[in-house]
Amino acid sequence: MSATTFDSNPQPLDASASLETVLAAWNDATVRLEQTHEALREEVKRLTDELEIKNRELARKNRLADLGQMASHVAHEVRNNLVPVTLYLSLLRRRISGDGESLAIFDKITAGFTALDATVNDLLHFAADRDPHWRIFGFRRLAEELCAALAPQFAAQGIRPALEIAPSLQLTADREMIRRAVLNLMLNAMDAMPDGGELLIAAADRGEGVELRVADGGPGLTADVRRRAFEPFFSTKPGGTGLGLSIVYRTADVHGGRVSAENRPQGGACITIHLPRATLQEAAA
Repeated sequence: MSATTFDSNPQPLDASASLETVLAAWNDATVRLEQTHEALREEVKRLTDELEIKNRELARKNRLADLGQMASHVAHEVRNNLVPVTLYLSLLRRRISGDGESLAIFDKITAGFTALDATVNDLLHFAADRDPHWRIFGFRRLAEELCAALAPQFAAQGIRPALEIAPSLQLTADREMIRRAVLNLMLNAMDAMPDGGELLIAAADRGEGVELRVADGGPGLTADVRRRAFEPFFSTKPGGTGLGLSIVYRTADVHGGRVSAENRPQGGACITIHLPRATLQEAAA
């Protein structure tokens, strides 16, 4: 705290000091006391704001823990029932293989179950409460693998992937967690550009840590969406689970980092995962 301290041992005034001298000394002491009081007031305000932020973070983590337990239970129950249904569907498809009209209806039913299975996977990833499995890996190669996997969707939608990642950049992190988080960000970016555009995946070593960024050329984020983006089950997409960015948030959190959302000056949104240097060094030791 850079407060102006009050001199607790002022020089005693001589008995012959004039009234003007006494008043000047009193005024000086009063000014210094007011400065100290103002500095203390600012410090109390700063600490109060920090405490409020920490309390919000703790409340959020407690809500996430409760939601994670509930999501895990629901996901396992749904998956247990999906397994026999999937088997029956495969048997039914064989029986109607010669009926084109029935197959068309059957394919729609199958698509519905596929979407449900994807939702279950999101719930399981959201509920997964485990420590990272640390390993060293090149992030550019991971990004290239994701781009290759999404190449058909890129081509169909007119998406142009762009990588700004040094080949030498390595992360010490849980590769599968990072892969899932970046994939979710890429899928969100694609949803924001239904008519095509550039999807940027970038990474940079900032000295104090590493930043992983995924940016799109869509309409950007409203103030409300930016505020609530990482809340579980919050989604702006019809039929969306609202878990994609929550998984990204949890991935950053278990790595000792954080995630942020902002709009780009040239248009579009950018989500950044910040991984601190200290965590990476400790994990590599």
